[in-house]
Order: sequence, then structure tokens, then C-alpha cells
Amino acid sequence: MEKQIPGVGELLKNAPKNWGRWGAEDEVGSLNFLTSAEVLRGVGSVKQGKTFTLQVQMGNPKGDPVWPGRDPSKRMNVLDEGHFLCGKGPAFPGGLHYADDVMFMYLQGSTQYDALGHVWCDGKLYNGYDAMSTIGGMSKVSVLPLAERGIVGRGMLIDMARHRGKTSLDPGETFTHEDLLAAAKKQGVTIEKHDILVVRTGWISAFYEKDRVEFYKNFVEPGLTYTPELVDWFHKMEIPNLVTDTIANEVTIDPVSGAALPLHIALMSYLGITFTEIAQLDLLAADCEKDGQWSFLYVAAPLKVVNGSGAPVNPVVIK
Repeated sequence: MEKQIPGVGELLKNAPKNWGRWGAEDEVGSLNFLTSAEVLRGVGSVKQGKTFTLQVQMGNPKGDPVWPGRDPSKRMNVLDEGHFLCGKGPAFPGGLHYADDVMFMYLQGSTQYDALGHVWCDGKLYNGYDAMSTIGGMSKVSVLPLAERGIVGRGMLIDMARHRGKTSLDPGETFTHEDLLAAAKKQGVTIEKHDILVVRTGWISAFYEKDRVEFYKNFVEPGLTYTPELVDWFHKMEIPNLVTDTIANEVTIDPVSGAALPLHIALMSYLGITFTEIAQLDLLAADCEKDGQWSFLYVAAPLKVVNGSGAPVNPVVIK
């Protein structure tokens, strides 16, 4: 008999929600936890002055990691020295030449922030907004309020791949909050309330190392997997932002229920936790392992795309 897959709303019928916690008009969710005091706590993590950027390259000729079915970004010159050589470049007093280019891409086709309204179930977005508000563009809980606010706080890197002795977690390999806590203990650190949680799996690096057909064959990413206890832990810890080096921040198909991406609903849509996906964490992780400093100031601001369901970002980490 074929397994019956429950609706996500039914699966999460007892899950906690932060709807209304910051008022009926709130559109930034758990970023409200990042108060001025939390910003200063993040600043207090700066010990060495080292900086890292976490965005993957855009328009890489070898391809960009994207969710299956999305096309990678395409950059094209619309003006360069060739135009001037054939007499088609604009003339300026003094004779300067310049280059111009354009890029066509999915707004979630690079390292990016999801809007809190990016996913939903049962006709309701984060904070109870009607899903009809997504038609033609997200008039509520788009990426714009996140971008205008910005994200600054104490980041904590948990290296699950290194914890399990792997370069990269395997396709479909799962972990829970208990695994995160075990990895943190091994690293000699404590995940604190309101930390921006940064989790390395090694998965995005595998994209650049594997053949594209191999990478996308029977596509199931590794990642966090749903349990009620995991959701309760994120709720109790008041995590404002989850950052990973996977395309979806969670295992693609929940191995127990068979539902796709239930944590997108439980954590993002219900609790208002912002998701940052497709981050490049290898250089940061190698440095943290070398010097033993796993916490840092995390600063990010996605592009201010009006009505967007997501937007590219290049987060900066300062240790």
C-alpha cells in the first residue's frame, strides 16, 4: 500500500507559532530578537579583525548551485571594447571607454535570504497574512522588510561535516538539534539564545567538485530533519536566522512523514526564523577550526527587492 503523506499543516498542527507576537503588522519575525543589545553582543565576538564573505560566486562559467528546475544566473556584456572598435560605442569628450553588462537570474539563484512569505500552507503566510497577497508580487512579508532592517548579531558556526569526519555530508543525511548540540560540545562552544546559527554540511562545495548530472541525480540534500522537539528547541532558543551551505536549509524530503521541506513551514512560516541558503562556509570553517574561535559578528543585508520572495546577499563575518 502506498504511504499516505500528511499535509504539512496537519503534520504541524501542534507546532508553536510566533504569529502576533510582535503585532499584527510585523513582517520581520524573529529578527525582532536582534535588539541593540544583541548587536553589541555580536560586536563583542570580534577578537582578531579577520573578515570573511559567505556568498558563492554569481555567473560562474562552471555553473551556479540552484534548486532543481531553476536556471543558473547568466551574465552578458552589453557594452565593451568591441563596440568601440566597430564604431558602435557611445562617444564621450576625452575619449573614455567603458563596459556594461546585465544579469538574468532567479532572485534565489545565489546565496540569498528567503522572504518570510516565501512558503506557506493552508492559505496563510507568516503572521497570518492571506496567501492571496502573493499574487503578482508579495505585498506582505516580502524580502524588502528584511533588507531594510538588516541582520546583525552574534553568529555561531557549527560544523556538522567536520563533526562527522567528512568533507561533505551524504545526500539525504540528516541531523537534529541534538546533533548540533553534540557538535557544539565537541567544538568547545555553547549555542546561546538569539545566536545566528550557521551550519556547515560541505554540500555546496560538492556542487563544484561533482559532475552536474551526478550532483542533481535523485536530488535529496542533507540537512536538519523535522521533529517536534527540534522545533521546540528553535522556539525556546529564539533563533533569529538559520544559515547553511545547502540550497534549502533542511533535508529535502522528511524521511519519517515523506513531506517535502516541513521546516520551511515550522521554522520560517510559523516561527518567523529567516533562512539564508547557499552560503559558502568552507574558508570560515577551516579558520575557526584552526584558531578555535567559532563565534563572530555576522552582518547581512539582502538586496532591497520590492515585492520579492527572496534576494541575493553577501554576508560578512568578522572574527
